[in-house]
Amino acid sequence: MRPGSNTLLLVLFMVALDIYVFQAVRAMVYMSTPRVRNITYSTYWVISIACVALVALLPYIKWHNWPNAVKSYVLAILIGLVVAKLLAAVFLLIDDLRRGIVWIIRRFSAPKEVATEAVNGLSRSQFLNRLGLIAGGSLFGALLYGFSNKYNYHVHRIKLSFKNLPASFKGMRIVQISDIHSGSFANREAVLKGVKMINDQKADLVLFTGDLVNDRAIEMEEWMDVFSQVKAPMGVYSTLGNHDYGDYYPWPDKQPNGYSAMQHQNLEHLKKVHADLGWKLMMNENTVFQRNEDKIALLGIENWSAMSRFPKYGDLKRAYEGIDDVPFKILMSHDPTHWDAQVRPEFSDIDLTLAGHTHGMQFGVEIPGLKWSPAQYIYKEWAGLYKKGSQFLYVNRGFGFLGYPGRVGILPEITVIDLV
Repeated sequence: MRPGSNTLLLVLFMVALDIYVFQAVRAMVYMSTPRVRNITYSTYWVISIACVALVALLPYIKWHNWPNAVKSYVLAILIGLVVAKLLAAVFLLIDDLRRGIVWIIRRFSAPKEVATEAVNGLSRSQFLNRLGLIAGGSLFGALLYGFSNKYNYHVHRIKLSFKNLPASFKGMRIVQISDIHSGSFANREAVLKGVKMINDQKADLVLFTGDLVNDRAIEMEEWMDVFSQVKAPMGVYSTLGNHDYGDYYPWPDKQPNGYSAMQHQNLEHLKKVHADLGWKLMMNENTVFQRNEDKIALLGIENWSAMSRFPKYGDLKRAYEGIDDVPFKILMSHDPTHWDAQVRPEFSDIDLTLAGHTHGMQFGVEIPGLKWSPAQYIYKEWAGLYKKGSQFLYVNRGFGFLGYPGRVGILPEITVIDLV
């Protein structure tokens, strides 16, 4: 199907959705004054027509040249409105189905008086219509509120105990950060505050588990002096995430076979960025730390995902070479699906795996007794600590943000891990 056909179908769907939801809006203000009705109708259709027009014009405007911040907000508001209307439409559809069933029963049943169901003085239809609009409006309001949380960094502290941790490394503190996505940042002071929070943890070792940029290495240019401030006595080590390879950017010289010299140069540039930051980028390799006679190993691999739409650049077997006799091992692997797919089945002596990638979808609920996000329907391990047997996995919720310029419930994270 041609891109133009896809755009036309999306526009037609949005128009149909707007008309459908408008029936509930009109019913809600039907008894209001003419002035209230006119303001409500005008506001609804001005916003709806603007969204439809934007989608219709996207193939003809240079979307990729827009500032990242503008693109993020426009796209977030557009998608938020559509999703909010879809949620409202679910309730409206339930009411339509209910009324259809009632009509069929009345049509084919013997005539008799049927009681009108009501909830708190409202008819069943009025109740469902209002509930749908409230649900959709609440979701959209939450998404708008989430804009204020994108730099609201939170420190998550955990203590992990391992029987095979060498005595010299007991009490060692690791700070994990992940998914910086520097191309999305627009507030320098806020990011500096986050970097200060990282350094305030007084970590022995800082580990970054991938996605430094959204697509291109140049996104880090104005942030080099910020992230080069991240320091630790044992060093700062890093890996690559799926976005770091530039696979999602429309490189002008992309060949039919997928090769792009510009994309290759971009990756080499990004490797140099890690080095210039003072970070040791681990490309399917390991390093051994020694205190007295005790040793632990750190492994870092390129992106490896169990999902077919993401690449498998990583080579854990290569990264593992030469450390069989090291008693304690930590692995940095960007995508948490790697843990169940390869790490646990084939490398049972990797004690702790650190990942990121999911961002917790930047949307969810985390309160005592309840942990939920749409991410859990895609990823088995999507945020926080997981344990199977003697092996642990920690999935960082991400330092930055991507796509939606905000966070609802799932806040940006700095992880502090104390080995005890």
